Amino acid sequence: MIGQVAGIRRYPVKSLLGEELDAAEVRAGGLVGDRRLALLDRASGRVASAKNPYRWRALLTLRASGARPVRIVLPDGRAVDADDDRVDEVLSEVLGEPVTLVDTPPPDAVLERSRPEAVLAAGVTVPVPMDEGRLGAAAPPGSFVDFAPLHLVTTATLRRLGAAVPAGVVDPARYRPNLLLDTDGAGFAENDWVGRELRLGGEVVLRMLAPTPRCAVPTLAHGPLPRDPDALRAPARLNRVVPLPGLAAQPCVGGYAQVVRPGRVRVGDPVRLG
Repeated sequence: MIGQVAGIRRYPVKSLLGEELDAAEVRAGGLVGDRRLALLDRASGRVASAKNPYRWRALLTLRASGARPVRIVLPDGRAVDADDDRVDEVLSEVLGEPVTLVDTPPPDAVLERSRPEAVLAAGVTVPVPMDEGRLGAAAPPGSFVDFAPLHLVTTATLRRLGAAVPAGVVDPARYRPNLLLDTDGAGFAENDWVGRELRLGGEVVLRMLAPTPRCAVPTLAHGPLPRDPDALRAPARLNRVVPLPGLAAQPCVGGYAQVVRPGRVRVGDPVRLG
């Protein structure tokens, strides 16, 4: 046993703040209800993502919770359900952009990702160069996840990062993991788990795919958490690695995983490395 499940986080709407759970069902597509919905930019036809903070950082002022229906809480405390006839009108007004809440990705959906170093240099109010990649490349069809069904981070990695920033601590919410694993060690063990299996409790088995490259999202304000460029600068100093063959070295925090065996995961479940 290398640790235990310390937290479970679900994000019912892509790029919005999410919710903490005590337990969740894990299937091939990840946590049930995770990234089930997304906002579509009517102007471009693309999925809106805070990875392009110049246009979409305000997504992180909204919080989504629940499953059927998903409830979205606005910055002023009002709430709107995903199945409300007015949901598109309300969200478009709040975001200042025409958007549509959808449950199916557009064909050949791509993800716009502002170059994180450019965001650090220019700030979030200036347009910067972007890269594009296929949405959910390592996930079952129909998913709104960035790459793989599950993303996890260890407490050891967060402690290592916290020791390197002025605040002395890094909130896991900045890195948006589905699973927070409480582990000992020097941090960044997720790099070494690639290709191996993790067993959570007595049911769920995951296969680690790659370290998770970090974009500008961890640096953005997340609800009450203020903007913090050190959330990207620290991993850029401490853990710049090649996440996948053919890619350049990038700041990485946590790891991506596929589901080998589905089941139910609970806070407190033991974690074993196969």
